[in-house]
Amino acid sequence: MVVWAQQAVVDLRSIHDFIARDSRYYAKKVVHDIREIVDELNKLPKMGRIVPELNEEDVRELFLYSYRII
Repeated sequence: MVVWAQQAVVDLRSIHDFIARDSRYYAKKVVHDIREIVDELNKLPKMGRIVPELNEEDVRELFLYSYRII
């Protein structure tokens, strides 16, 4: 099960606000795409790779656009 850390929620909001300065459409799209790929982890928990610096089997990272999602 994916658990969103409070800092991750804050970061996602910051991403949205930063992109929204130029385009509200793309801000919503990026946030949607991030949420969508994270939701896939509930179905495929081994998706992505193990975070190298943590080396824990249950902590994965995905890359989307220029973002590293842990």
